[in-house]
Amino acid sequence: MGISSIIFLVLFLGGFTFFALQIKRIAGNIKMGKPVNRSDKFSERLKTMTLVALGQKKMFQRPIPALLHLFIYVAFLFTQVELIEIIVDGVTGSHRAFWQPLGGFYTLVISIIEVLSFLALIATFSFLARRNLLKIPRFHMSEMTGWPKLDGNIILYLEFCLVMFIFLMNGADEALYQAGHSHAAGAVGEGSYGFALSSLFGGALFGGMETSTLELLERIGWWGHIITVLAFMCYLPFSKHFHIFLAFPNTFFSNLNAKGQFTNLASVKKEVESMFDPNFDPYAAPPEGEVAEVGRFGAKDVEDLTWKQLMDSYTCTECGRCTSACPANQTGKKLSPRKIMMDTRDRLEELSAYKKKNGKDAHDGKSLVYDFVLEEEVWACTSCNACVQECPVNIDPLSILVDLRRYLVMEESKVPSELAGMLTNIENNGAPWQYATSDRLNWAKED
Repeated sequence: MGISSIIFLVLFLGGFTFFALQIKRIAGNIKMGKPVNRSDKFSERLKTMTLVALGQKKMFQRPIPALLHLFIYVAFLFTQVELIEIIVDGVTGSHRAFWQPLGGFYTLVISIIEVLSFLALIATFSFLARRNLLKIPRFHMSEMTGWPKLDGNIILYLEFCLVMFIFLMNGADEALYQAGHSHAAGAVGEGSYGFALSSLFGGALFGGMETSTLELLERIGWWGHIITVLAFMCYLPFSKHFHIFLAFPNTFFSNLNAKGQFTNLASVKKEVESMFDPNFDPYAAPPEGEVAEVGRFGAKDVEDLTWKQLMDSYTCTECGRCTSACPANQTGKKLSPRKIMMDTRDRLEELSAYKKKNGKDAHDGKSLVYDFVLEEEVWACTSCNACVQECPVNIDPLSILVDLRRYLVMEESKVPSELAGMLTNIENNGAPWQYATSDRLNWAKED
């Protein structure tokens, strides 16, 4: 094994080890959430994942960004074929290991990759322009300053580097092949690989260069591509683009109930059912040895949310479609569903880091509500589900807002004055109005 292969293995194994450790860390954070059963309706869940995550179904509600995203998405999928070959070449020291065995099919696949990479390059420049030059409102909100804005740009810079290294590698290799040379084992025969784009520009751009220069450029392209891939992979767990991996499980475990259906608190439901049970004795002591667990109503912090809600926070792409569709946000209120997901993820990261340092039972005295999400944001939500409908990866910001609201009402007794009267009327009259439901149809009896 040559020195080049050893260096490759060290980088490759180091990158994958780091990535695996980050996956383990994030999985541990998600497991901090409360249990929720999402194992039912397997075939429906599989269909949802196929259509939404793999098929990008909800992206095409906005055709232009959807088409640009499709270019990058499909290029990413096809490029994995060339990446596998690069890994084989890196370990064995070979050069284009799949070329001879696959023949014309190999040429077709690499040609498709080149065309898709060119389209991805166009999409990358378009997204950079949309984020930095065009005044698209959802990309210029208060939560999209600082790191969130830089994060989106970093990914696009890395995608640009990936594409340029592919073309540098293929173009210089094409010029070498046309001259009957290769960096690997001397001459490989004159002619052309026949790749769709590099066969056109390879000779034109690199044809007049020295063989040693071409070999250097080809190696720069090859090493640059694999190093960028590893850097991209190690960066993903800290980026909003982690949805590349989480989009599939997140859509699979989507809430398949009707969007207007809210969950019931088990503790409240049990109390209500007990009230209708004629044999229930509210004064009876609990069975010997049984300790009643006092649960929290709603959610004060991330540990009170379910694991699916925490997975949602890591899956958020920060695209802002939820916020742009939110009627509360459109009327100038402080609520931004995207910010709710970002706050949940930031709080989860902060709390998990504190627990890692001080012990799993330690708490830093902060909470999701108050320290990250303001009461004003919680109460601005109209519970219309527009954010849930718009999300391209089936994230549910509303469920988090509802749980935060439940905590404020049921544990803190905090409710806007506009709602206090309504809640009192419901409790006393069974209706939001100041008269009983039995009187509501009296108007129809009038002569």
